[in-house]
Amino acid sequence: MTLIKNTKKNLNRFINREISWLKFNERVLSEANNNTIPLYERVKFLSIAGSNLDEFFMVRVAGLHSQIKQDVESLSSDGLTPNEQMNEVVKKTKELLNKQNKIYKNLIELLSKNNISLVKPNSLNKEEKKQIYKIFLEDIYPLLTPSAIDPAHPFPFIGNKERSIILSLQKKNKKKILNAIIVIPKALQRFISIGNSKKNKKFLIIDDVINHFISEIFPGHVAKNKMVFRITRDSDVEFQEESEDLVQSFELALKQRRTGDIVRLEILENSDKGLVKFITEKLKIANEYSYVVSGLVGIQDIDQLCNNKNSKHLFKPFKPREVERLKEHNNDFFETIKKKDLIVHHPFETFDAVIEFLNQAAKDQKVLAIKQTLYRTTLDSPIVRALITAAENGKVVTAVIEIKARFDEESNIQLSRSLEKVGVQIVYGFAKYKTHAKSSLILRKEGNKIHTYFHLGTGNYHPINAKIYTDLSLFSCNKLLAADVEKVFNYVTGYAKPKNLNKISISPLNLRETIEKFIDNETVNANNNKPAQIWFKLNSLVDSRIIDKLYKASNSGVKINLFVRGICCLRPGVKGMSENIVVKSIIGRFLEHSRIYCFANGELMPNRNAKVFISSADLMPRNLNRRVELLIPIENKTVHEQVLDQIMVANYLDNVQSWQLDSMMNYNKIKYDKNSSFSAHEYFMKNPSLSGRGKSKIKFKPKKLQLLNFKK
Repeated sequence: MTLIKNTKKNLNRFINREISWLKFNERVLSEANNNTIPLYERVKFLSIAGSNLDEFFMVRVAGLHSQIKQDVESLSSDGLTPNEQMNEVVKKTKELLNKQNKIYKNLIELLSKNNISLVKPNSLNKEEKKQIYKIFLEDIYPLLTPSAIDPAHPFPFIGNKERSIILSLQKKNKKKILNAIIVIPKALQRFISIGNSKKNKKFLIIDDVINHFISEIFPGHVAKNKMVFRITRDSDVEFQEESEDLVQSFELALKQRRTGDIVRLEILENSDKGLVKFITEKLKIANEYSYVVSGLVGIQDIDQLCNNKNSKHLFKPFKPREVERLKEHNNDFFETIKKKDLIVHHPFETFDAVIEFLNQAAKDQKVLAIKQTLYRTTLDSPIVRALITAAENGKVVTAVIEIKARFDEESNIQLSRSLEKVGVQIVYGFAKYKTHAKSSLILRKEGNKIHTYFHLGTGNYHPINAKIYTDLSLFSCNKLLAADVEKVFNYVTGYAKPKNLNKISISPLNLRETIEKFIDNETVNANNNKPAQIWFKLNSLVDSRIIDKLYKASNSGVKINLFVRGICCLRPGVKGMSENIVVKSIIGRFLEHSRIYCFANGELMPNRNAKVFISSADLMPRNLNRRVELLIPIENKTVHEQVLDQIMVANYLDNVQSWQLDSMMNYNKIKYDKNSSFSAHEYFMKNPSLSGRGKSKIKFKPKKLQLLNFKK
């Protein structure tokens, strides 16, 4: 494959999705360079940026690679062929890695000044050398499988994200050069602590240790040159939709994932050119797919250096608040929900509320049945344990498990088998749609009637993610909503397409149409000289049809504020197209994950008549066309006020963690001074939510919130 220049005129209406994602990861990486946050947290952001880039290559770049191989010439929304997109991705990735390399060197220096040092084996003192030699012989050498590369020893298979050392060796007193390779087992820890000082910690990179003892691995040989490298493979999964056994089809696809095409080669800077040429030829990788990194191949492991949980170099510990409304009803969920709807705002309010909701249902003798969707969770999740308890207590338990959740496929297959053993009815949903909706449904017999209680969320039922992802959990027993939730479950489990939904919209059936209808309504209001505003909070804005609707609304005078954490393909601030649209991205201590859609409905925001929705869906073609997603109206007065006046206004006012997207497709960190600083995360860490308390605490009441006008 050869890279070609983009000779076509771009359409200019949209930002390329892949480039927008790289700009998002650049914002994440920038937090590693942010000296206002603790040192170890900066190291974690460097690690996160590395992990993000791995997944980007395994899925998105792999997709481009596949299209190029198949000579696909279809254009992206911004008018680029797959070849042209790859050209831009390679260029931008290398620019990003240049920034990453500088940040890495800076952080290593700062860690050293704070008594954490990465050292080379040659720099160790006599005692330390003895210690590392013992570690090598006992813990490392037995796991290594060195392989010569010659006609009798073919080039070994190297798995996805595996690091290896390629060597050119010369036997003593011989001229002949032997090439060899050592694949570094993933079972080996990345960093080895050396020395006995608790105050000054020294670490060795395992790659350096193996390199140091090459003469032990290849006795009688001298290493003329050595090079550490790492590959990334295409890891997207393709399966047969018409397969009779969905699980069996996926298990086969997962095995094929391990041998996917190589889409990236990482090498250390200053690597020997001869070895680089040798390895690229053996792996059949184009030169442009090689990426140079500093100091550490596989930067995502760097956070392992900072595992002291009590360090002053971490954020101050934050303990999520308990839900005070529950306390008012002796922590009885059913009594609390009967009284009034509530939303729990994670991670500021404890995810334990969701767990306890299911635990109470599992043990309550009046509960007859539980239905639960599971997209991402853990095998030892307390939610899974609650479902098992419920089944053991004779409840009818149905779990809709989405085995197509990317990179969680294997664990979800294991989960389904574990639940089946205890009598949980397992449903895999649709073959061609992912079930991404987050829902729990509980049927409880009270007197002679069956009452329905439910939880609808914007995030996954994942107890670990819930500690860092900002998400919303709605608890309610509203009869009209409950009837809709029941229909949604019947749709997924029995293909019974719901008719006459009362309140909820569902993709792929009518969620898109609902969003578009309310955008159009704001456009009509603007044309009739009524106040017209749109506020969206989401992770990704990609769908070109929705973007065109927003452009049309902007041209009619609708004031649009978009809080888009990640990918945004809309170009804001372009005269005659999007001059009434502002796009912000919040990157901070917590990962913004909730999706909220608000429409002014004829009055200035925020107002009680505004149409407010929470959702599991981002505005992407996959969410709107190929997933089962929910869009839930927020109508309870207190919950409405919490979502609009607290959460959305806090996102609006945030300037400490916010970046603004300009018309030239660049993100600029918003400048602020101490007197005008506002952090949405800090606010929610300190102030209870409205519906969680059952009464108002601190509310924003701006006289007039119009379009943002931040200084760059």
